[in-house]
Amino acid sequence: MNAVAAEGPLVGRFIPESAIAAAAAQAGFIIFGTVLLTLSAKYQVPFWPVPMTLQTGVVALIAAAYGWRLGLSTVILYLVEGAAGFPVFAAGGGLPYLAGPTGGFLIGFIPAAVIIGSLAERFGRDPFKLFVSMIAGDAVVFLLGFVWLAWFASMSSGATGIGASAAFSGGVLKFVLGDLVKLALAAALVSAGARLVRR
Repeated sequence: MNAVAAEGPLVGRFIPESAIAAAAAQAGFIIFGTVLLTLSAKYQVPFWPVPMTLQTGVVALIAAAYGWRLGLSTVILYLVEGAAGFPVFAAGGGLPYLAGPTGGFLIGFIPAAVIIGSLAERFGRDPFKLFVSMIAGDAVVFLLGFVWLAWFASMSSGATGIGASAAFSGGVLKFVLGDLVKLALAAALVSAGARLVRR
């Protein structure tokens, strides 16, 4: 087993054994994760029909470092904050925002956190394995985002074919390269962090 083999979530090394202290530490990590996700949503490159943000890379980073349980809790709290109206998304918040064109991508963060966190816990923190795990999770984000965006575009245009075509070219294809770069960086950061923690 290599130096970055699976030994539980990376942040597990910073969670105390005492139940109360552990709960407090986990809550702190979750809140910190939602702050990171909020900041990542605000750094964006204008695209149509949805903007390019750093969110997918940060979701992958959090899931791989936190593990699937804590990563899932972080993503869910983030979405709840947004649904409650806090301006944590790229252009605001509220339930209508989740029903907008980016809603499918945002909901896709939930299964992505589970997939990436689970695979990271199982296969370790080797950067290549992390990268592959993150691609698997990101693919689900794209799938759900595409399905929702295609339906949304179809409702707007009145033509299903036009909606699906626009959703794929505008909401999927142009973001693939950027996401690969973000995921590679996230995988490298988590792997480097694991090595530092071991020292």
